[in-house]
Amino acid sequence: MLHNEPFRIAVNGQHEFDILPEHAKNLDFIPDGNRRFHLLHDGQSFHAELVDVDYAARQYTFKINSSKYTLKISDHYERLVQKLGLSIGGSQKMNTVKAPMPGLVLKIMAEPGQAVQKGDPLLILEAMKMENVIKAAGEGRVKAVKIQQGAAVEKGQLLLEME
Repeated sequence: MLHNEPFRIAVNGQHEFDILPEHAKNLDFIPDGNRRFHLLHDGQSFHAELVDVDYAARQYTFKINSSKYTLKISDHYERLVQKLGLSIGGSQKMNTVKAPMPGLVLKIMAEPGQAVQKGDPLLILEAMKMENVIKAAGEGRVKAVKIQQGAAVEKGQLLLEME
């Protein structure tokens, strides 16, 4: 059953481990606000700060006790695509940018006609009292901005059209 397929987590591109969805639900990972979290693991308490997010790559960088850890999360389908050699390398064109989560649009940095490269900031979305910079997943040109600053958006809502 695919719902029980494990997620693979790679830490700093080196150490990898699998975690089942039902175990992930039981993690003691509590948001403190402003990209800070409280984490309990094996009876020890840690404070973590989310310092960078790449939603397209499913990569999250945390600072825990003054050390940085980059976590890359992949599921069964992503690993299958890689195993078959079907993953896209190099530059990647974007057609749309959609909201990765519900939130409030704080600032729009992209404008129609603007050329963007992978990693360029496009807008800032506030969700759960955290500011999330939505970055370009690949290269392209902004065709249209479909939202306004201050607008509330839903997960999956179209934010930008690209060409």
